[in-house]
Amino acid sequence: MNDYKRLEMQNLEKLLDIMRALRDPETGCPWDIKQDFSSITTYTIEEAYEIADTIERGDMHELKGELGDLLFHIVFYAQMANEQGQFCFDDIVEVINDKLVRRHPHVFADTEAGSDEELLKAWEQQKASEREGKGNYGEAGSALDGIASTLPALKWAEKIQKRAAHTGFDWDELAPVFAKLHEEIDELKQEVEVENNHERIIDEMGDVLFSCVNLSRHLGVSAEQALRQGNKKFIGRFQQMEKLIASEGRAIEDYSLEELEQQWQKAKIELKQTE
Repeated sequence: MNDYKRLEMQNLEKLLDIMRALRDPETGCPWDIKQDFSSITTYTIEEAYEIADTIERGDMHELKGELGDLLFHIVFYAQMANEQGQFCFDDIVEVINDKLVRRHPHVFADTEAGSDEELLKAWEQQKASEREGKGNYGEAGSALDGIASTLPALKWAEKIQKRAAHTGFDWDELAPVFAKLHEEIDELKQEVEVENNHERIIDEMGDVLFSCVNLSRHLGVSAEQALRQGNKKFIGRFQQMEKLIASEGRAIEDYSLEELEQQWQKAKIELKQTE
């Protein structure tokens, strides 16, 4: 073992020792001791989003710290599971090692890689086989079993659609995807203008959003990433509009909607000039 690998092992063992000390019933940290799987989950999700944020901002120094926070959460779960006699950190590593080797036969076995499309198909087939092997989704089973419903709604929709697409339930052209989106928008407009039933409007709005995700998928765009980018664009333009309004010595509340639209268009032009 070279010095670098030895240092890696030492640092990892130190982290595991720190976690055990934090959870020690007699000398540990009171906050860490009282935590359980459910109480930690929310923080884990927050850490994942903070990682995504640092990557979007290109802050590699902060990313190092955020990845450390996420690793700490994994160690935290492992320690709690070990205390219950369920599994330990080594078991987690063993499972992911086996899974990665099993899902990459073109790297770790005598199998040719093939095209990206063939690799993706083989990957999905392997995952489907693993899901069947678990045997905990009922007798018949479903291609959509095992997709976490706690994912952000856009990501959840995307994973549902991708899983369904692997069964052949998908369009192979873009035109019908656009047509379906227009159809869902028309149905929403019909519900709003004629029936005006709030529960039905929610239902139709869901169909519109689901169709938007489907269009994003067919365009090779992450709906989650596209919306995040749209959010940032709106914030930038709105804040630029606020600056323009402030320079005129008036409060934003004093502007009519038509005047705000004019300022909005000015803000868009000014931001484009700085790009």
